[in-house]
Amino acid sequence: MTAEATTRNEAARPVVDTTHGPVRGVDDGTVQVWKGIRYAAAPVGDLRWRAPQPPARWTEPVDASRVSPVCPQPTDAQLPIDLGAPQGEDFLTLNVWAPPGTAAGADKPVMVWVHGGAYVLGAASQPLYHGRRLAVDGDVVVVTVNYRLGALGFLELATVGADSERFSTNIGVRDVLAALQWVRDNIAAFGGDPGRVTVFGESAGGAIVTTLLASPAAAGLFHAAIAQSPPVTSSYESDRARRVAERFLDVLGIGPRDLGELPRLPIDAVVAASRTVFDEIPTRTPGTLAFAPIVDGDVVPDYPVRAARAGSTHPVPLIIGTNKHEAALFRYMKRPLMPITPESVKAMFAEIAAEQPEVRLPSEDELKGHYRGRGKTSGLRVSSDIGFRMPSIWFADGHRASAPVYLYRFDFATPLLRAVRLHAAHATELPYVWGNLVAGRKDPTFALGGLKAGKEVSRRLRARWTNFARTGEPSAPPGEPQWHPYDATRRPTLVIDKQDRVVDDLDARVRRAWGDDILSFR
Repeated sequence: MTAEATTRNEAARPVVDTTHGPVRGVDDGTVQVWKGIRYAAAPVGDLRWRAPQPPARWTEPVDASRVSPVCPQPTDAQLPIDLGAPQGEDFLTLNVWAPPGTAAGADKPVMVWVHGGAYVLGAASQPLYHGRRLAVDGDVVVVTVNYRLGALGFLELATVGADSERFSTNIGVRDVLAALQWVRDNIAAFGGDPGRVTVFGESAGGAIVTTLLASPAAAGLFHAAIAQSPPVTSSYESDRARRVAERFLDVLGIGPRDLGELPRLPIDAVVAASRTVFDEIPTRTPGTLAFAPIVDGDVVPDYPVRAARAGSTHPVPLIIGTNKHEAALFRYMKRPLMPITPESVKAMFAEIAAEQPEVRLPSEDELKGHYRGRGKTSGLRVSSDIGFRMPSIWFADGHRASAPVYLYRFDFATPLLRAVRLHAAHATELPYVWGNLVAGRKDPTFALGGLKAGKEVSRRLRARWTNFARTGEPSAPPGEPQWHPYDATRRPTLVIDKQDRVVDDLDARVRRAWGDDILSFR
């Protein structure tokens, strides 16, 4: 190899020093990327349920050209997900994308992604979340994070008497906090600005974002936030977490005195028990999840909505919103995460009334005037609103006293999604956020057309998201409507569709249906 070729090869494998050791990435001429960077030690053995610990220091450059394993998790034929990597236990890693030519000192805005998946599925390595388009077109540094899922991340064993140091609370949230600390300490070496970090996420990832906004431990770790379709109220009290933990131990056949055996169990047994409990909970108590953040008085001192209403969320600008037909996705699940039939909606209301008697829920007669239709059609709309839309509005109403809030609704749907009655369902905005519209040759999303319009939707949406990361304001390309902060008078909402528009008080009907006296709902 000539000296010139050697120089080119070295330039194509950029090395960056991190606080734990050097990493060698890849520069393909259009983007620089470092994958599978450890931000914490592998959670194995006695570290399985402990708060994240620093990885062992290394001195030689570690190959960062390929992603790490992903958190062990159940697979579901009904919801096939390309995780982008095999499962394994050494997964507390992150990936970094930067525009070409970016070097230390470039001070580009940073966007840190927290993936969704009902707290039990997903990975930072999913092809959908490849950051090339977002980083290059938006001139930002993109970071995607793995964190512990299911029982590994959200099983609260301290509630059944386990040692709280060996079995920490809110472990998945603590992992994301550790990743944000890594970003604070290291991202400047990759060309990012540690003083301009936007944390963004969708679904469970979006709810982790709203949880971080209410967590004292997150103070100063990010400077803007985006919560896409967050189930904000899916955070629970310790008594409920205790019942889930007891059921998990029962599935495994382990008594409270034998908790020391848990770190030594085969990971397959832990995942199988997670799957069993995860499937059971929505059936027994519709509208709830088996694994989710809890109010532990430490990392999460209060319910995020209540913290926002009390003015105690971090004073950083926020984009928050949902999709128009969120719950439509659940009609394709054997065990829907949200109730979609009149019977299951009634059961959900009964559960809320039993656990939170201080909350006045609207009666069936009161809702009828706002939710016309029968069967699943009406149930889907109720579920979309109580599970996603109203919690987002409640959070926005509270947080706007601390910092500017921008509320949106994503309405765009391709002809195919309309034909199969998904429309703008849960998670359908993700390809447009990332600019990864076509997932391989067999992706049917645009089989009936709509790709040209979809590309324009993506261009506008990514411009708003990255401009928000840059300035704290979601400005759009020239000629697009100006999106003003949410307030109590106009309540402006950006409707993202084939043509974007800003609508004042878009949710008046929904708010009238639920009423202001439900605002104590957690």
